[in-house]
Amino acid sequence: MTAGQSSPSGSPLDYAIDHQSRVTMPAVRLAVERGNGCLAFQPVIQSGQTRRPAFYEGLIRIIDETGRMVPLKDFMPAAETTELGRQIDVMSLTLGLRTLSEDPSLRLSINMSARSIGYPDWIQTLRNGIASDPHVAERLILEITESSAIEMPDTVQQFMLEVQRHGVSFALDDFGAGYTSFRYLRDFCFDMIKIDGQFIRNIASHPDNQVLTRALQSIAHHFDMFTVAEQVETADDAAFLIEMGVDCMQGYYFGAPTIAPPWKSPPSAATM
Repeated sequence: MTAGQSSPSGSPLDYAIDHQSRVTMPAVRLAVERGNGCLAFQPVIQSGQTRRPAFYEGLIRIIDETGRMVPLKDFMPAAETTELGRQIDVMSLTLGLRTLSEDPSLRLSINMSARSIGYPDWIQTLRNGIASDPHVAERLILEITESSAIEMPDTVQQFMLEVQRHGVSFALDDFGAGYTSFRYLRDFCFDMIKIDGQFIRNIASHPDNQVLTRALQSIAHHFDMFTVAEQVETADDAAFLIEMGVDCMQGYYFGAPTIAPPWKSPPSAATM
């Protein structure tokens, strides 16, 4: 961009983000084609038993040709609505199912977009995983983002009814970040709600966050859904959430995502 030339969106920041995405996407596509990815695991802690994880979230990490883990923010917003996003969901689910089959005591959540429900490779991966080991289904939690779920509520509802019969659980991710209709929330019948971190950070000293989180928790409990507070980063926030009655907590206070499975080996310095 030459001096005096405006960016395509009119904002230097938007231009920088767009440029970063265009630089990163080819490397990500190549990595996905070659299967160069792994999961990073972060514990989700039950409030009444903070020393033992209730389950782990498996977060996808894409590795480029240099061995670098590509930050999700550099490509996921652009990939989300494309076939690349569906392929990343397939990779994430494949890795998650493999991890569950290797450890029969593990419970694991895997992220997905509602858009992947209609993607043949993704749905076939799920069906094959459930068919090969029925006990995997009851230990698998699928996390669907609020923003993607609301775009296709009928598809999500039908899919959930089909898969929950096999024992798979569902979590609504980033609850409160978007504009979910409470009518859809009732119809979806999620097993758990993950309250968006923007309401959780500094909650112990932020009255507005306290009021909003209590409201979201009340809605979730009304529909018999467990609550998970995301991005818990301090002891004060954790103590406040326990006192408030949130069911589970997740965040750096309890553990950073690590590519070394924490249930297999001592804590590792390899975190992402």
